Amino acid sequence: MSAAYSYDGTYGGLLCCLSETYEKKEMPEEVLSPEDTQTTLYPVREIATDPEKAARADAAIAEKISPAARELARLGLLTCLAQKELWILRFLRLGFHYGGDAVFMLANRTVLTLNKAVQNLKNESHQYEGFVRFSVFGGALTSVIEPKNRVLPLLAPHFCDRYANEAFLIYDRTHGMALVYQAGRREIIPLDDLILPEPDEKELEYRRLWRTMYRTIAIRERNNPKCRRTHMPKRYWKYLTEFQSDDFPRRRSGENSPVRKTAGNALQLPLGRGKMEGH
Repeated sequence: MSAAYSYDGTYGGLLCCLSETYEKKEMPEEVLSPEDTQTTLYPVREIATDPEKAARADAAIAEKISPAARELARLGLLTCLAQKELWILRFLRLGFHYGGDAVFMLANRTVLTLNKAVQNLKNESHQYEGFVRFSVFGGALTSVIEPKNRVLPLLAPHFCDRYANEAFLIYDRTHGMALVYQAGRREIIPLDDLILPEPDEKELEYRRLWRTMYRTIAIRERNNPKCRRTHMPKRYWKYLTEFQSDDFPRRRSGENSPVRKTAGNALQLPLGRGKMEGH
């Protein structure tokens, strides 16, 4: 009987869905996570996350397919690919059938689709390494981004290494989460909204200086808007200091958001509630 799976949205939960497909000898029509708002016409089966079962499945993927396949599945869950869970399940089942060669079977629609999605994730993450702009609020570096993919786990090593002696927060407004780094430790926490205070005069002066530098180094005779949009897509411009006035985008609409923090309060959240790693 056709069914839809419902899981907790974690990689471990998805691996439990994978185990369920083998135990029941079936493939679900849909896989629903907590962020899915659409209803389904199929009967929904809740798949509980069992850490031991997930660990066994994770080890089996690396051993019987390849570590590269495991990495592709992990990254696939961070992408904005529609029905990504189904694509990942199909890929992993294909991998258990063909072994390590499955990663390179790009003529297969499932493998190609998942690889393209992961490459899109990596490309966006790489672009944000250059397009993140920080402002100083309360002694902490704060940035707001609106990525299509969940890029924070990929951005964390770059910025934690680059700003190892700073305290900073990168808020992903699209997905309601933030990368918080302080005292050599980093964590990705849920954050539905972030209120930024008014920038002080020193911050505004630095922004003016940056915009002045940006305009000064430009070579008017070589101005090429089309080329600029190719290398710096317009969807990134909203939070780029060089394209802003002094009215910095401050907040998301929605007064009744359940988790709303100022930049300073977010940095004071106790580490240990989200995905924490030592640096």
